[in-house]
Amino acid sequence: MRISVLQPDLVWENKSANLQNLEELLTPLQGRTDLVILPEMFNSGFSMHIDKLSEEADGETFMWMSKISLKGGFGLCGSYIVRENKKVFNRWVFVSPEMKRWSYDKRHAFSVSGEDKYINKGLKRLVFKFREFRISPYICYDLRFPVWSRNKNDTDLMIYSANWPASRKNVWNTLLKARAIENVCFVAGSNRIGTDGAGIHYSGDSMIVDPRGEILVSADAGIAQCITTEISLDELSDFRKKFPVHNDADEFTIHP
Repeated sequence: MRISVLQPDLVWENKSANLQNLEELLTPLQGRTDLVILPEMFNSGFSMHIDKLSEEADGETFMWMSKISLKGGFGLCGSYIVRENKKVFNRWVFVSPEMKRWSYDKRHAFSVSGEDKYINKGLKRLVFKFREFRISPYICYDLRFPVWSRNKNDTDLMIYSANWPASRKNVWNTLLKARAIENVCFVAGSNRIGTDGAGIHYSGDSMIVDPRGEILVSADAGIAQCITTEISLDELSDFRKKFPVHNDADEFTIHP
């Protein structure tokens, strides 16, 4: 499966500008990849102005994603702010060219910035199958919590959509590789670049990592670009057979 990670600059709280800019970056990928990964809050930047930015599950951004996915022939995913049943979520959404959809609500709201005061916590992990790969998505701060990200022998590709500040880029780079190694799976991380409305700077450092923790492809820091590579289920299966660490994993239960 060919997967692509988009590393864009984002216009602060401007949905129309962001969707237009992203569409321009996505157009060259039509018919050339299977899956495209966007960052966290790709339509607005990491803003807590939920009254202005939140939308219904089937709102403007979802309709845009559906259009782009169908036209491009690839799965498209990333997170944005969704309101549902009087609650607000930082929701990661996946749309396939066949018009199937899956969603995951961010488990770990970034309390350091006060996200937990505005965003309701997700309660369930998501694992779904696309192009024969079992995919498990996470959002930004989730990366710091390995128990939540733990592969229970049900995941081949972990996706992290993020707005991860440049000041903590070493943590981002280290933990993406750690999640791949400890879970014996492919890991893809999409992060933005530029400076947001709160003055926080982002360097991107988006990457795709193999089960050995080796970086298959990475984006240039501070550059808006797309990276693409091929990942193989056969390669993953062979490595797991040669190094079956999952057979010795501990059993555990996660409480809400």
